[in-house]
Amino acid sequence: MDLSGVASVLQERLHEISEALAVRIRAEVDSYADDSVVPGESLRLSVERNARVVLAYFAEGSEPDSRPARETGRIRAEQGVPLVDALHAYRIAFDSLWALILDEARHYPEVAEAQLAAGSSEIWMLFGRYAEVLATAYRETSTELSRQREARRSALVEAVCRGDITDPAGLDDAARHLGLPKDGPYAVVVAAGLGAGEEPLPGIEAALREAHVPSAWRLLLDQQIGVLSLAAPDAETLSLRTLRRRRARMGISPLFDSLGDTPRALRFARLALAGLARESAGVACFDDHPLAMVVAAAPEEATRLVHVILKPVLVLPPQDRTRLLETLRHWFAAGGRAQDTAERMFLHPNTIRYRLRRIEELTGRSLSDPRTLADLGVALEALRVLPH
Repeated sequence: MDLSGVASVLQERLHEISEALAVRIRAEVDSYADDSVVPGESLRLSVERNARVVLAYFAEGSEPDSRPARETGRIRAEQGVPLVDALHAYRIAFDSLWALILDEARHYPEVAEAQLAAGSSEIWMLFGRYAEVLATAYRETSTELSRQREARRSALVEAVCRGDITDPAGLDDAARHLGLPKDGPYAVVVAAGLGAGEEPLPGIEAALREAHVPSAWRLLLDQQIGVLSLAAPDAETLSLRTLRRRRARMGISPLFDSLGDTPRALRFARLALAGLARESAGVACFDDHPLAMVVAAAPEEATRLVHVILKPVLVLPPQDRTRLLETLRHWFAAGGRAQDTAERMFLHPNTIRYRLRRIEELTGRSLSDPRTLADLGVALEALRVLPH
């Protein structure tokens, strides 16, 4: 009798050995204790298949077969067992199997110590090889599962944003799969893309999660869209703080209570983004800039209004045109006070008054008329939002 004979004896008890090893793994590895995570039969079959190739290696000298190890890694990833626990269980099985080989060898004095020493080296060589195969299969499967989950989440975000899901049960199910509470308030965020398919807010979901703000995102060709849950205390403040740390142009919708209202909120968020100056990064909230939202919602009408109100100024030489428009903008920002405008522009107040009179002459409109001020304010905002 040699070590191969010992392994042959154990092969005849493979089913019994597999059950015993499965019991030990369940007792020693927390992730395996719950039958709903790793069903008993799944664990026993996995142990049996791996033990069979190890015993065959010693009994028959067969080439190590890595397929059971690969299958184990795949199944454990699908079951959600942490990789460290899967490897721990694998080590327990190898350790127990070698202990059984040693225990059986004691019945045969003719099995030389040298054989046992060599066998010890070989079984841990096998463990190292199989553990690497298991870990690789686990990571590959985890990556694929993650990709599938993200694809499904992205498709769900799109469905919610388009209004494809309307019934309450469907919306609740979508919220559950997206990791969002089924009740609001929510907000939609739209970030302008940096390039075709390039993510303007990389890692934003994880960053918001750190701030205890659940969210779900979808990347489009030119935009990144997110639905945020703002139900927790201070969630709105924390989400704005997190978003403003990013160098991107973003529009945010008003708060809304039902995921069924997401399509309208998305439109508001896109209008908020359109109302943000194109050359600057920042966050525009729909409710913070109502005039810009009106302009962005009706770009053709706003462009027409600009030409009607400001055409005499727009046709001036570039230097004159820029000077008058900047003065008008600062004057509006200063609340219509020439002295404050002069301080903002580092000019003499008389220079400001002269430029304002020239605007009145060119447009034929008095800056003391409230209706003129309203028209000019909208025209200036349209020039900012729609620079073309």
